[in-house]
Amino acid sequence: MIFCILMKLIISPSIRAKLSEKDPPVTESEIVECFANRTGKDLLDIREEHLTDPPTRWFVAESNFGRNIKIMYISTLSGIVIKSAYDATNDVIRIYNKYRNQNS
Repeated sequence: MIFCILMKLIISPSIRAKLSEKDPPVTESEIVECFANRTGKDLLDIREEHLTDPPTRWFVAESNFGRNIKIMYISTLSGIVIKSAYDATNDVIRIYNKYRNQNS
């Protein structure tokens, strides 16, 4: 049985502008696709300069066209707040693959 929970995606105007400036741009549709296509668990960003409350989570997933994108977000009662999204480097993919299936 598959459960689907719909959460509101929140992208501030400043983050939306940064996403559009990426080369190539990261679209809201691609972010939604990555949430749907992700496997493994999300990781927490525990770097001191990136600590937030609630904690920033991140994952790497493919868009429907095979683009590997790193998605960073905060889960709130209002919805999923996107902090950033960009093409995942080989190093980011390696780190995600190493830790995505480990127990917390």
